[in-house]
Amino acid sequence: MNELSLRTPLHAAHVRASGKMVTFAGYDMPVQYDGGIIAESKAVRTGAGMFDVSHMARLNLVGERVFEYLEWVTTNDVSKLSDGVGQYSLLPNDQGGVVDDIIVYRLREHEYVMVVNAANHAKDVAWLNRQNQFDVQMTDNTDASAMIAVQGPRATEILAGLSGDGEAMRAAPLFGLLNTQISGVSVLAARSGYTGEDGFELICPAEESEKLWNALVEAGVVPCGLGARDVLRVEAGLPLYGHELTDELSPLTAGLGWVISKTKSFVGAEFVQAARASGTPTKLFGIKMNSRRIPAPDMVVSAGGRQIGSMSSGVYSPLLECGIGFAFLAPDTTIGQEITVNIRGAEEPGSVVQKRFMKRG
Repeated sequence: MNELSLRTPLHAAHVRASGKMVTFAGYDMPVQYDGGIIAESKAVRTGAGMFDVSHMARLNLVGERVFEYLEWVTTNDVSKLSDGVGQYSLLPNDQGGVVDDIIVYRLREHEYVMVVNAANHAKDVAWLNRQNQFDVQMTDNTDASAMIAVQGPRATEILAGLSGDGEAMRAAPLFGLLNTQISGVSVLAARSGYTGEDGFELICPAEESEKLWNALVEAGVVPCGLGARDVLRVEAGLPLYGHELTDELSPLTAGLGWVISKTKSFVGAEFVQAARASGTPTKLFGIKMNSRRIPAPDMVVSAGGRQIGSMSSGVYSPLLECGIGFAFLAPDTTIGQEITVNIRGAEEPGSVVQKRFMKRG
């Protein structure tokens, strides 16, 4: 571990469980445990796994004009939110790119919570402060809390069994939010995650996070690391900031038009709407390899002997038993088109597919 790396409140639990620790977004985090990435990925797809996502920042936003502020600094329609409901959204910059992808939850009138990516924590806070002409009070609760994502087809049932509000948890909608207790620990539970599976992200006081983590282990939830999380989000067709989203790229390139309002005014809206009207020079597609070879970011994608783009993410998929990933390709690329990816000097065959490699329901 780098001596300057930060630690989440669950760091000691990861070390005791023989987590293989790496530096990620400035934090010392487990990339995997003894079972390995494939076993952890399968645990989430078939049962329940959990991830320490405490490195992601949690910001509390309060004020009489907080709604106006959030409408201005995010792309999605905050007007659609009611108390106890959240939405996936973006922080746009003033040139039509993306500062970060985020989740916004409405606790009640005049009070919201925003969850942002760890790697962008300081950048996001600075950006949000620069945009704050609305007298909104922002409190950074990242260090005072922990966040655990419990994911998988059995996740909700396990959590409901550990909670006094089991029926409310089962009935919660996607991005629904409720205050409850899990094994005696007070949590803010949001029905969200980044794996393509059902589940909740649990925010609790930092000092009680190990108690909650251990109770979940005892209930049969499998601890998982960053490696499995990346596999699962690619299988589910979900973008990652720094790969499919950047300050320079229009979010429309990544296929995120569905989280961008067509009616409201927001930072950089004129650039985003212009890109919507004229199209983007590249478009994000899924890539499925014909083998177990793993494509990696920046590897060249070709078709008919001509370069048509490059990879942005790549993993080995235990679900499909082959290499998969995302690539920014020429917009006239078609689903089913045969391609090759230059993997360490060899032209490895594959095909263009939809970004969502798996879908529940």
